[in-house]
Amino acid sequence: MPNRIQRKRTRGWRKPDDCVIVSRPSRYGNPFTIQDAIDADFDDPRRTVVVNFAEWLRVGTAGGWYEQTYRLGRQTLDRRMILDGLPDLRGRDLACTCPLPEAGQPDVCHAAVLLALANSDGDLNGVLSEVTSRLYRAES
Repeated sequence: MPNRIQRKRTRGWRKPDDCVIVSRPSRYGNPFTIQDAIDADFDDPRRTVVVNFAEWLRVGTAGGWYEQTYRLGRQTLDRRMILDGLPDLRGRDLACTCPLPEAGQPDVCHAAVLLALANSDGDLNGVLSEVTSRLYRAES
């Protein structure tokens, strides 16, 4: 099973072979920012942005909650491009700058959502519902 790697920006750190960087500014970046969640007074900003990422991929524009694309600076993050690129992530480690979870804790990172999706049987709604549920259970 592929793993999530913590991308580091320290001297000498190298991305492992066959690992894909999914943090911003890659095409797989999370358009929901921790700073926006902090500004909105969410209790757990990291969890909030990961849940929003999973829900954005799951429901798309249904219900008017989310846009199909988001612009962060000069980068445009497109839900359709992320979903279309999932086969390229299958079987590969994914790297993001989020801290790795402590033993027994859920991985609160959008890369964990992408890992679950890319290595699933294709049931997008089922996988995303389970990931979101796991994040909510860990919160309580």
